[in-house]
Amino acid sequence: MLTGPFLCHGVSWDRSGPSLALATPPGAPASLPLENLPAVFGFRLLGDRGARFCLGYSKVLGPKDRRSFPCPEQTTAERGYQCGPCFARDDFRFMHDVHRSGVAPPGLAAYLAQEHWLYVATFADGATKVGTASHRSKWSRLTEQGAVVARYVARADDGRIVRVLEDAATRHAGLPQAVRSAAKTAALARPRAPRDLDVLNAAAADGLRQLLAADVGIDGFETVEEQWDPPGSWEQVLTARASVYPLSFETGDHGGAVLALLGQTALIAVPEGRFLLNLALLRGRRVELGEFRSAPIAVQDELF
Repeated sequence: MLTGPFLCHGVSWDRSGPSLALATPPGAPASLPLENLPAVFGFRLLGDRGARFCLGYSKVLGPKDRRSFPCPEQTTAERGYQCGPCFARDDFRFMHDVHRSGVAPPGLAAYLAQEHWLYVATFADGATKVGTASHRSKWSRLTEQGAVVARYVARADDGRIVRVLEDAATRHAGLPQAVRSAAKTAALARPRAPRDLDVLNAAAADGLRQLLAADVGIDGFETVEEQWDPPGSWEQVLTARASVYPLSFETGDHGGAVLALLGQTALIAVPEGRFLLNLALLRGRRVELGEFRSAPIAVQDELF
C-alpha cells in the first residue's frame, strides 16, 4: 500500500469506485483505491496537525483537459484550500461569477461552452440542495457529494446558463447550494427512510421544474426528468446504523478495515464496532498512510 508522505486532495469517484486522491511533496499525483483494500486503511497527520495546506492551482485547457500544479511555496491555505497566490493563478476562480461578469480565460470558456446539468440532491437527513455539473461529471459530481437521492431537473446549453438557473433556484425556491461535509456524515448515523427521502427529493425537483417552466428570463435550457443512479455501496452505509467516528484526526493514529463508502464518508470496522469516518476532513492535510490502527474507542450502549 502507498505510504507517503502525501498531501491529501480528498476522495474522488469514477465508475470503478472511490479513491483517495493524493500528491507527493513535489506535487506528483498518486491515488489509493478505497474499495477491496487488502489491508487495514490507516493514517496519521504529519507536521502541524491542525494546519490545512494549499492544494495548488489549475489551468483549464478545454472541455476535457486541465492541468494541476502544486503550490510553489508548499504553504498553508488562506481561503478554502488555497493560498492567496495560488487562488490568483487558478482558472476556476472565475467559475462562480462568470454568468454575471462574462469574464473567463479561453480554456475555461471552452469548458463552460459544453452542456451542463442542474440537479436537486437530498442527503440522509433530508437536507436538500441545488447544484450543477458539466456533462462529463454528471454522475461523479453527485457521487462525490454523497447525495442519497438526486434528480436532474434541467439540461442547459452551457455553464453560464446553468448557473443563472442555479441562482434562480436559490433565490425563488430557497434551495441552498451547499451542505457541510460534517453534516452529511452525521446524517448517515440516523438516516431517514429511503421512501421519505425520495418523496422529499421528488417534491423539490417538481417544484423547481415548475419554477423553471415559468419565465426565468433566459433561454438555452430545457427541463428534464431523470433520476441519478447511486453506487451499490450506498446501501451498506445507509443500513449500518453506525456512529460517527469520535476520535480527532489531529492526535494519534487512525485506521480500520474499510467496508464501504458513501460520498466522502467511509464505513470502517475497528475492534469496538463500525464507525462513519469523514474523509473530507483529510483534504488539505499532510498524511502518512500505513497499517495504523485507532486507539481504543469508548462505546456507550444505546438505551433505545
